[in-house]
Amino acid sequence: MNVLGCIVYKHNLWLVIVAVLICGGGSWVTARLVRRVFATRGLQRAGWQFLASVTAAVAIWCTHFVAMLGFEPGVPVSFDPVLTIVSLLIALGGSFAAFAVAGSGFTRAAPAIGGALVGLAISLMHYTGMMAYRVQGVVSWNHTYLVASIVLSVVFGALALDRAARGVNVRADIGADKGMDKSARPAAKDTGSVASVTLLLVLAIATLHFTGMCAFTVTPLRIAGEFSNPAALQALALSVAGMAFIIAGAGLVSYLLDDTVRAESVEHLRTMALSDMLTGLPNRASFNDRLDVEIARAAAEHGKLALVGIDLNRFKEINDLRGHHAGDEVLRILARRFTSLVREGEFVARVGGDEFVALHRYSHRDALDDFLGRLEDALFRPIRYDDWEVVSGASLGVAIYPDDASSKAVLINNADLAMYRAKAALTRTVCFYEPKMDETARARRTLAADLRDAIARGQLSVHYQVQTAVSGAICGYEALLRWEHPRQGFISPGVFIPLAEENGLILSIGAWVLREACTRAVTWQPPYKVAVNLSPVQFAHADLPALVSEVLAETGLAPDRLELELTESTIFADRERSLDVLQRIKALGVSLALDDFGTGYSSLDTLRTFPFDKIKLDQSFISEAESSRQATAIIRAVLALGKSLGIPVLAEGIETQDQFDLLAGEGCDEMQGFLLGRPAPLAQLVESGQIKLVQPRSRYAAAG
Repeated sequence: MNVLGCIVYKHNLWLVIVAVLICGGGSWVTARLVRRVFATRGLQRAGWQFLASVTAAVAIWCTHFVAMLGFEPGVPVSFDPVLTIVSLLIALGGSFAAFAVAGSGFTRAAPAIGGALVGLAISLMHYTGMMAYRVQGVVSWNHTYLVASIVLSVVFGALALDRAARGVNVRADIGADKGMDKSARPAAKDTGSVASVTLLLVLAIATLHFTGMCAFTVTPLRIAGEFSNPAALQALALSVAGMAFIIAGAGLVSYLLDDTVRAESVEHLRTMALSDMLTGLPNRASFNDRLDVEIARAAAEHGKLALVGIDLNRFKEINDLRGHHAGDEVLRILARRFTSLVREGEFVARVGGDEFVALHRYSHRDALDDFLGRLEDALFRPIRYDDWEVVSGASLGVAIYPDDASSKAVLINNADLAMYRAKAALTRTVCFYEPKMDETARARRTLAADLRDAIARGQLSVHYQVQTAVSGAICGYEALLRWEHPRQGFISPGVFIPLAEENGLILSIGAWVLREACTRAVTWQPPYKVAVNLSPVQFAHADLPALVSEVLAETGLAPDRLELELTESTIFADRERSLDVLQRIKALGVSLALDDFGTGYSSLDTLRTFPFDKIKLDQSFISEAESSRQATAIIRAVLALGKSLGIPVLAEGIETQDQFDLLAGEGCDEMQGFLLGRPAPLAQLVESGQIKLVQPRSRYAAAG
């Protein structure tokens, strides 16, 4: 009789169906759990091994037990309780051992070996259970079926776990190729893999049981008065089946809960990766992804896409005056405004400290103008925070795809160029990209390269402008950097100094100017002071006290003959560090001058806290003094402040005799400007007799 015949003629069909459902359902849950075993490590793997082992044992043992209860030998039956429990323990222990081996990774064949152990555990459980099966009759075995059942179970078990491991490896490989985190990797053909593993596990269990039952034959030896109770056996079978489904269901629920938590975690991580943590807006990575999508869509639909670069105008001032917490709050308020204004086809992201970008898909220019208007309203509407109100303002640069660029990189570059033009223009908030902006950018890049060559070839020079007392006596000279370009002629410091700061050249230039000025000044007779300007970049990134000490030691210049000038904005970025740096410079004996006073923050606290020896009144007030009562009032106030604090005031930009007379009448201490002397090379000053040169003493004598 073949296997199908054994099933049909020796079993209760309904209980066979229940056994098949247990086998199928338990195998399906086991297949999903065992894949999780191969996908995890450490304690997580141990937990999934436990759940997979319990579920597999339930599927194996309950399938066997329910099918046995459905087996109809035609004689009374009973079960040996000890051997029945032993068969359950074999199913549990065998499953634990099998999954531990399969997940050990000690060899590439470990999953197949573990699967073979599953097949052996099924076989040992089944035939132990058959020993617990008591019938009134003579039992005989067909060894061919018996051996075939064991071989089939071992083969299908090995194939099942090997397939499960390979499915997980394919999934991991695909994720690795894409550079993805394991938890976020997609399941490659996940459904097909689970289905195939389930089928193989079902075959491992079912072929063992039903082929083994075909090997089992009973010749009845009925004893009068002893009968089985079919109803009780069926009730027991259904009870076992119910518990099997409950346990397998618990395993499935654990899997699904973990899957849900993992999916939520992945989504949370994805949100974190694509969102700005401070404002909640999309970040640079999200912007890049969205820009790719929008460019592709605009190309497919023959539409237009506007990229808007946004840079806040007063953000540094807010941070300096109110602290970084206030700056963060301004960014959060603006982010909420942006979120509320965006509509379909619009997008705003934060891509840097105070930099934002916006995208707008449109077909009519009116729609773009409306979008830009809404952005301006959000940026220029006053922001209230605690007890103060501020208008951040911003510069907006717009580039259009495909009109201004045919690729993503060029579009971003052109929007940046337009935004920088907007920042430079005092009367324009929004600038659209124009081709000539590329020419300007190329010119700046060329000039930066020329500046780098000028440093290497020694084309920079230092000129000196006299500083005098009201009496006309010379107090010192300010060292001013000059660049005579070989083709373009004189380049204004207002042009090349910012260029040097942008391109990282200012540190070497600043150190050279300081060393050059001190080297020349040590030869002057009379021994006038020399004043050297400090760049904010130089102040922030160089160890100035060490540099000044080194230069003084190398040149032999007396420390009291050196004066360093810096603006108030230079020290606001980090007041504690700035105070420490200035105190260390003062300890060397070097003087400090506060430059451009009146144009920045002009904080009285700055004069009280920082050890300045001189205040330099900005020339903008001097030029307006004759026509503006307010400018005159400010000049008087600064001069009075200097006298009350015991700090001398030097007025810059004296160009007319009237300006000189006004400052002298108001009690100004020192002056500087074209009226008193233009910046000139040292040789010219020597030729005019203002300065005489002497052989410098040795640096050791000078230092002494």
